[in-house]
Amino acid sequence: MLKKTDSCACCSAAPAADDCRVAEQDTAGSCRFVLQGLGCASCAGKIEAATRELPEVLDAHLNFTAGSLRIESPRPCHELLPEVREIIERFEPGVSVRPWQEAQQTKPGRHIRMQLWRLAGGALLLLAALLLEKFVSRELALVSYLVSYLLAGGSVLLAAVANLRRGGWFDEHLLMSIATLGALALGEYPEAVAVMLFYLLGEIVQGQAVDRSRREIAALLDIRPDSANLLEGQQVRVLPPEQLDIGQMILVRPGERVPLDGVIVDGESLLDSSALTGESRPRRQTVGDEVLAGMINGSGSLTLRVVRRFAQSTLARVIELVENASENKANTERFITRFAHVYTPLVVLAAILIAVVPPLFVGGWGDWFYRALIFLVVSCPCALVISIPLGFFGGIGRASKQGILIKGGNFLEALAQVETVVFDKTGTLTQGVFEVRTLLPEADFTAAELLELAALAEIDSSHPIGRSIREKYAQKLDRRRISELHEQPGLGVSALIDGRRVLAGNRKLLQQAEISPQRSKEPGSAVYLAVDGQYAGVLLISDRLREGAAGAVRRLRKLGVSRIEMLSGDRRHEVQRIAEALQLDGWRAELLPDQKLECLEELLQQSRQGSVVMVGDGINDAPVLARADVGVAMGGLGSDAAIEAADVVLMTDEPNKLATAIETARLTRRIVWQNISLAFTVKGAVMLLGVFGLASIWQAIFADVGVALLAVLNAVRIIRV
Repeated sequence: MLKKTDSCACCSAAPAADDCRVAEQDTAGSCRFVLQGLGCASCAGKIEAATRELPEVLDAHLNFTAGSLRIESPRPCHELLPEVREIIERFEPGVSVRPWQEAQQTKPGRHIRMQLWRLAGGALLLLAALLLEKFVSRELALVSYLVSYLLAGGSVLLAAVANLRRGGWFDEHLLMSIATLGALALGEYPEAVAVMLFYLLGEIVQGQAVDRSRREIAALLDIRPDSANLLEGQQVRVLPPEQLDIGQMILVRPGERVPLDGVIVDGESLLDSSALTGESRPRRQTVGDEVLAGMINGSGSLTLRVVRRFAQSTLARVIELVENASENKANTERFITRFAHVYTPLVVLAAILIAVVPPLFVGGWGDWFYRALIFLVVSCPCALVISIPLGFFGGIGRASKQGILIKGGNFLEALAQVETVVFDKTGTLTQGVFEVRTLLPEADFTAAELLELAALAEIDSSHPIGRSIREKYAQKLDRRRISELHEQPGLGVSALIDGRRVLAGNRKLLQQAEISPQRSKEPGSAVYLAVDGQYAGVLLISDRLREGAAGAVRRLRKLGVSRIEMLSGDRRHEVQRIAEALQLDGWRAELLPDQKLECLEELLQQSRQGSVVMVGDGINDAPVLARADVGVAMGGLGSDAAIEAADVVLMTDEPNKLATAIETARLTRRIVWQNISLAFTVKGAVMLLGVFGLASIWQAIFADVGVALLAVLNAVRIIRV
């Protein structure tokens, strides 16, 4: 996670020079900059490619939607900054480069003001030219036309020339330049100036729409606390959260945002976790409870002991995951990017053919040249290149507000076409809160002895079943009685207790030792015990169905998910009971992790067109989460393993949130395809009309600028709906 320090982020020197504080840099050599005023999506790709070619740059990611550039390099940030500025100035003049932290505290203004002055000046000069041509002199009008043209479109001409020098023959600046210079050559001065004015107006409005959407998405993630109240005896010192360390005490007053993950050592309060989890109701927390950075303290003052540095906090990871999600592009985004690279040269070639071929047969060189210019004006693919990434990023931002972390547009797209959902049982469809309900000793063993041996065998277990056995025993365990302890993954535990060999686990563990335990027909998870090769009995442990599990299955059915199954390592009777209660399509029980993976492979092969989603509770389901088309973790608050392992993380342990994620994914897909259809339909229609002489350059301007603006505004709906 990016971390700002007091000294230069890239060296040990004191921050004497301003350039030493130009960006944030972490220990892995990652610098991050904000590009304010970036409005050209095709230029963004060129900037990214040029940045990657800088000396010692390992990788570079330019997120056009977020307006940020992240560079992986061992070089210090203050050395990279001038070179990055030079690259950006070459491709899109006027875009400012600012450090990430500084840019969050400032508002862009100079670039938009300059554009507005150019627009106003160009419009007034065009009006003056029209009046001069009608009432005074055509020569004076021509001068006014040319000055207006240069004022409105001078930057476009310069950008086109700069791109040509670098070998960039096909981009939107070149298209506009050819079209307007051609109009001037034909004597269509008002049309040439109008094209540049409307193009500038479109850039302004489109840029503002994109910036506004960026701010709205940023507002969804604006949960980073600005300061922390460090307790030093009876004194309180206000410091940035990044400067605090584990074990220090902080004060969180009513109404303040919790700055770091910590444990309450004094106080009690209601905490609002909606920014992290999407939960609408505050939760009451008291001494001993862990609270997370980003929560808002409600009624009472709290004293916390810091348990994680800010860079490792749940909040920091959540923000980083969402901010970097756009780097995992959806297939639709990748297709549009590739399409734009091929599309523009083909359009220029088509325009040349329109201008040259028909006049050879029917004459009218000027008329066909004008039609070719219309074709060029319409052809710019900005509507697609801008609005589609914006749509996917908006969907990711919307999901984060709902307490759902989606790690990229590719996973969002896969969620929109779910065919099969596979659930783990324990901790996913059930609460994972176990309680020992029944003790069934065998032979000469008593229930008390059975429970004691099981508790000693599970002394180091972090599994909920192991904890439930220790809680049932409720006495202090003497570790000195245990001389040997081995865990056998997926089976259980082998221990040497008081000199006796104790096996505690499932039936397969005992069967490997050639011991045949009797099956119990009572509901619940079974832990079988054997002592020195003799079957000692079974503990039956029950788990309750998670609230909302049945509702989640019903919602998935309504969304058209064709198959819902469950894979579990629990015993057959218990898995069958849960599956029947939820009316699932299928279930498998008593599975080891590798067997779960085999079952998932079968389901993947059976899946026809849609994706297969695996929902588990994190670390023990990591293999199947990684293999599924989309791995969804019931992350819970602060679950490190779940956040790292899965493609999608439900920040509250609510199965219902999976249906919410699918709804958001489908809304995103619907809006993205609306934009694609809008752009192709309008542009295609105006292109055809232009070729047949039925469209003017004014319709061409709307088909370019207007459609791009409508597509951007439509993409912003994802956040607001």
